[in-house]
Amino acid sequence: MSQNTAATGLQGRYATALFDLAKSAKQLDVVKSDLELLDQAIANSDDLRNVLRSPVISRDVQAKAMAALLDKLGVSELTKKTVGLLSQKRRLFALPAVIDSYLSMLSAHNGEVTAQVTSASELKKEQIEAVTGALKEVVGATVKVDLKVDPAVLGGLVVKVGSRVFDASLRTKLQKLELAMKGVA
Repeated sequence: MSQNTAATGLQGRYATALFDLAKSAKQLDVVKSDLELLDQAIANSDDLRNVLRSPVISRDVQAKAMAALLDKLGVSELTKKTVGLLSQKRRLFALPAVIDSYLSMLSAHNGEVTAQVTSASELKKEQIEAVTGALKEVVGATVKVDLKVDPAVLGGLVVKVGSRVFDASLRTKLQKLELAMKGVA
């Protein structure tokens, strides 16, 4: 088994098995590319998310839909077999978490640290480079930045590295101000 003990639960077991198989087959980066394509497809399609989550869609329909998608994406046999197994076991709902776990395991294997950066709007290339550079100095390792946009942040950034969260968002500052104002009144 892999040295990574952080991968727990259902998604951890599948991600660990996929990671170990990909490592043995020297296909870690191939599977990474496959999973990133699949993750993007899931993020961009309400219908696909419904196929993954719906208990009323039959196992056969789910399997055929996923097989067609995987063929269209041109993914490796290893990825096809893993998604096929999830489909066969009625566990496609766990696929997004399996993808996240695998990518985290690969980052750890490569000595990278993943930072989730949430901003109110899309960051420009220069801003992303500045954030990545600052995080590299703080963390002391190669940092892979996972960008998310959440308009509720209002402004600033929320950065999560492992279990540490750095919240410099306007939303949090306003919440703190509101609490302080309640204390004065």
